[in-house]
Amino acid sequence: MNLFGNGLGVALATPFTPDEAIDTPALVRLVQHVVAGGADFVVALGSTGESAMLTSAERDHVVRIVREHCGNARCIVGTGATATALAIDWTRRAAELGADAALVVVPPYAKPTQAGIVAHFTAIARAVPTLPLVVYNVPSRVGTNLLPATLQGLWTLPTVVAVKESSGDLQQIARIGAELPKGKVLLAGDDPLLLPTIAVGGTGIVSVAGNVVPKAMAALLASARRGDFATARQQNATLLPLFEALAAEPNPIPIKCALALAGIGEPLPRLPLQPATAGTRERLRAALHAATEAAHA
Repeated sequence: MNLFGNGLGVALATPFTPDEAIDTPALVRLVQHVVAGGADFVVALGSTGESAMLTSAERDHVVRIVREHCGNARCIVGTGATATALAIDWTRRAAELGADAALVVVPPYAKPTQAGIVAHFTAIARAVPTLPLVVYNVPSRVGTNLLPATLQGLWTLPTVVAVKESSGDLQQIARIGAELPKGKVLLAGDDPLLLPTIAVGGTGIVSVAGNVVPKAMAALLASARRGDFATARQQNATLLPLFEALAAEPNPIPIKCALALAGIGEPLPRLPLQPATAGTRERLRAALHAATEAAHA
């Protein structure tokens, strides 16, 4: 099984109705939209999916819907938690629901040592030995950075197949790429850092922008992967205003607004997150218009 295909993954948002229920028809449209746009795999229940705001029943519902409608794309489910025992439970549940892999974040809030991080992932890998694991490093959210030397230890776990690297540190990303074992995968975790990540050994991305512009992200990734960086730089320059607008407020506030502008769901995150400001909405509107115009030029 080629888990990552040509490398385009999309971190799915979770649409809500005005009364804060999961908007199942909008979620179906979103999954179908990104898969039709070229996504090789989709990630449910990640940071973009507001997994921390969902009940266990809602988590199961989202996974079932995504699994049912993602076609030939692989379904990766976020199962990270502060407590190792809970992460194990969620990873087991993802396997039961038919996930192709689990995205497991470095434990948030607890701020474990590097040895604690290794123990955490080792326990999950041993408890659920049949499900591939994607390690997710995002220190800005969890408060702890997974160091490249620690990742080298995690690569020895047979089911750890990839890392989603969202440190934003280009030197660290380059170190991971330089030390990447054969058969393991480096995925960019930030849209603006797709190009440098591919340049130092990455082969894919878990994209937020791919929720709204999957075809453009697929084209950008394809150019970078084949080494056509002149074309890739032009494509990246076109998309850069959108990347910047999507970072104007904490994720997933802007992407939910962008999806609403694209006709998919309401621009509503759950508390404590607030809807995007008018200024962010207008930046997104302009950026989406420019990206659409470029796609049809």
